[in-house]
This record gives sequence, C-alpha cells and structure tokens, in this order.
Amino acid sequence: MTSRTMKPSSPVLDWTTYLAARWAAMMLGLFPVNANLRTARAFGSLLWAVDYKHRRRALDNLSRSFPQWSRPEIQRVGQRSIQHFCELVMDVLFTPRVINLESWHRYVHLHEVGEALQPMLQERGAILLTGHYGNWEILGYTLATLGFRTYSVARPIDNPYIDSWLLDVREKHGQIILSKRGVTTTAQDVLRRGGVLGFIADQNAGPKGLFVPFFGRLASTYKSIGLLAMQYRVPVIIGYARRRGDRFDFDVGFTDIIQPEQWQDQTDPLYYITARYTRAIETFVREDPTQYLWIHRRWKTRPKGEPPTQP
Repeated sequence: MTSRTMKPSSPVLDWTTYLAARWAAMMLGLFPVNANLRTARAFGSLLWAVDYKHRRRALDNLSRSFPQWSRPEIQRVGQRSIQHFCELVMDVLFTPRVINLESWHRYVHLHEVGEALQPMLQERGAILLTGHYGNWEILGYTLATLGFRTYSVARPIDNPYIDSWLLDVREKHGQIILSKRGVTTTAQDVLRRGGVLGFIADQNAGPKGLFVPFFGRLASTYKSIGLLAMQYRVPVIIGYARRRGDRFDFDVGFTDIIQPEQWQDQTDPLYYITARYTRAIETFVREDPTQYLWIHRRWKTRPKGEPPTQP
C-alpha cells in the first residue's frame, strides 16, 4: 500500500472532536433513525452545494463512467450519492440499536444467498468483497449478527478516541475489525483457521497495483486479495447491501462467487480473479449508481504511458 503523510496529532484537538461527536450522537439518538436519515439527506444536499472540490470530482467520475447521460442526470446522481454517504454515517450510529438477532429481518432482506453462505457454514475459509456502495457496513454486521465470525480489514481513523468508539460500535455483535492499530490477528490467520475475511475492494492501489477495467477505464487494484485467495484456495464472494428507498432498510445479495477451480487453469490467475471481482462490483453499482461513492478517487493512479485524454 502507498504511504501517506500523517498530520501531527493534537491530543487536545482529538479529545475535543471526540466529545463533540459523542454529544452529537447522543442528541441524534433522541430521534427515530428514519427522521435522522432525513436530516442526513438535507446535510448531504448542503455539502453538494458548498463543497466544490468533491462535487467536481463526482461529476467528472460520473461523466466518464456514463458518457451517454445528460448533464442533469449526472448532477442528480452525484447529489444523491453525497446524500447516501451522509446517510451511511447515520446508519453506523444506529445499526447496533436496531439490528439484533430478533429484529434483523425487519431491516435486512436476503436475496438468494444460499450458495454464498455455504463455504461460510462449512468453515473452510472465504474472502468476502464489496465496494463503496450502499451501506457496506451492513453486510458484515448482518453476517456477524447471524453468528458468522467475520473479520473486516479497515484503516484506522486518525483520531484515536473516535477510532476506538467506532470500533466498539462496529464490533457490537461479533464482527472483528482488523485495523493497523493494536491488531494481533492477521488476514493469513483468519483464512488459515477457515474464517471469513472481508475487504472493501475498490480502493486505489497506487502505481504498484494491478490495472483492471472498471467502468471502461483501467483502475489500479490491490493484488493482495487475489494472492490470498490463491495461497489458501478459498472462494472469493462479491456482495452488496443496497438501501431500499430512503429508509433504514436494505437488500443484501451477491453478484458473483469465484471458486478456486475457476482460476487454476487460467493463464494469469491473479489478473483473472482481480478483473472478475472488479467487474462484479461494477455490476451492482450499475443497478443503482446513486448509491456509489463517486467522490472516491478510484481512478487516481494511471498506468505508465497512458495518454492523459485516453477514455
């Protein structure tokens, strides 16, 4: 992974920010989740209006990914995408309050998940992938609530107090977050023991990544997912949690399952796995593009020798 410059940490500022976040969460907790989602959408509309930098990035990504769309359609999808992101922040706070073993089926609707759950039930190891789409937290959280011991790889938040608080929230019902801060369990340990290892798999991997097609453009993608699958011969399962309407209500499904026997005879197994799961992510994004995080810098790194204007 590429390194990034870290800003010097200020304990006083971190603590103040943490207290403000906890106070805001407490105030929001006085209202029903769907009322707070309306507030989140309103805040998203405000961000869309005033945040020129991210609005421009979203419009550029959308216009390149959907060149046939009109300008008003691109703007509509871009604005709704920002609203979805603000809704996701609200979801994270409320998920432990409303989803448990007795209530999960009121908010999460599973669609043809039998084949995907089979390797998890057999405890023979699996890699579970999703993208910056819908509510990517709900996927692992629901599986953990149902009793599947899932591990998710995540980068820690720079503010250690907020990071610790949100880790507690995300691990409420058994999901384990493998962040860089204080982790003793590794991805290799999880797969070696037959566990389920989760990734958000549409991150920009920098100049050392593997370039595969995503919405008609080459996107730098991490090699580690494919290499882990090949090393431990585990299936790669690509799924999503898509919001239904404008409420705390989700469809959970899977678009592809890549089995070891499907890549073992390929000329380039690593490229095959990486390109195929990236295509699976594109498939569910196309089903509702408003739920993708279009401000995400997915195509930041370009291949060497690519002309600047190459489509």
